[in-house]
Amino acid sequence: MQATEEATAGLAGYRAVLGLPGVAPLTGIAFLARIPTSAAAITLTLHVVLTLDHGYAAAGLVGASATVGMAIGAPLLGRLVDRRGLRTMLSLTLCAEAVFWTVAPWLSYPALLVGALLGGLLGMPVYSVVRQSLAAMVLPRLRRPAFALDSMSVEMSYIIGPAVGTLLALQVSTSTAMWVVGAGFVVSGVALWLLDPPTRAVESRADTQPGRVREWLDLRLFAALLATTAAVVLIFGTELSMIAGLQTSGQPAAIAVVNAVWCLASLTGGFLYGAARRSPSLFVLVAAMGVATLPVALGASWWSYALLLVPAGLLCAPSLAASSEAVSALAPEHARGLVTGLHGSAITVGAAIITPISGLLIDVASPAVAVVAVGSAGIAVAGTAALLARRGGRRRLPLSDPAPVPSVVGPSVDPQPI
Repeated sequence: MQATEEATAGLAGYRAVLGLPGVAPLTGIAFLARIPTSAAAITLTLHVVLTLDHGYAAAGLVGASATVGMAIGAPLLGRLVDRRGLRTMLSLTLCAEAVFWTVAPWLSYPALLVGALLGGLLGMPVYSVVRQSLAAMVLPRLRRPAFALDSMSVEMSYIIGPAVGTLLALQVSTSTAMWVVGAGFVVSGVALWLLDPPTRAVESRADTQPGRVREWLDLRLFAALLATTAAVVLIFGTELSMIAGLQTSGQPAAIAVVNAVWCLASLTGGFLYGAARRSPSLFVLVAAMGVATLPVALGASWWSYALLLVPAGLLCAPSLAASSEAVSALAPEHARGLVTGLHGSAITVGAAIITPISGLLIDVASPAVAVVAVGSAGIAVAGTAALLARRGGRRRLPLSDPAPVPSVVGPSVDPQPI
């Protein structure tokens, strides 16, 4: 066991993951696909405000409409992958993405509201697809560095995507920015369609009875999804409070700098998590992030915000990676797409819940009060999830290196172990 841990710790774990067939190209395509995904929200916001001449509340309503669509659509699209395969789902969502982003610049505000809902419902679920494929392609003992690498990719895309979307919207036009985002979705989606990574382990290729939902949607899985939502609540609530704190103190120009420090801390934490010999508990990570979030309420100057966000940032990527690892360990092969879609919905719901609540707390009290409330809520929910997981069974989340080593199969190659 110790030899196995040493072989998957440090840089050796990352090399082993990237050396598996198909993982390196999937990682590259996933990074490119997440750039338009991360740019979409700011692009829509600026289009509503600058081109349609509506306020930020109206822009937020468009974002909420898209969020509701994504929360509903992710499990349904995941189920479609389970039943009809990845390429069928990608063909449907690519057509929907192309249509929405082509016509969106010409839509009136009411039509854009409806279009955002439908676009979210049929949007390409990049995050879910990548995590589902990683779970099928990567050995269980290597999933920690694999999901850590995936979380770091998300951080990098959120450094690049919003900046590109903002630059195009302000320097060219919001219509051009939207068309570029749409083109990014189509190009990356076609690349993913051509790669067609496996989404189920080879042993599940045999006909299996799907079973009833209650047989696999137990307390352990519910607890992992709840902890995922708590992690997202902490991240989005802290971000909004930080932005409001810097704006109200007359330091809006420093938002990008503080955000960059936060992202770099998260990247560092994700790397250390993936290089660790053992996986920390998902619930401990989320609760620790809640504790580390509380001191951010003391922020005043931009440099104090940057310093106070480092401890919480170090736990962002590890918490999300641990949630992916935990959910993948509990997902049955016949419903892996559906479960991965539920994981995506847990992320989306967390963002949708905390944004208006944090905004209300900021308006009626202060950014500091919002931070304390968000951090406290994260700790409480993480503790509740841990209790539910303990009641749900003996298996811990995430699992520690299981003995079976699965094989995977692509749609056009013979089954072979990896």
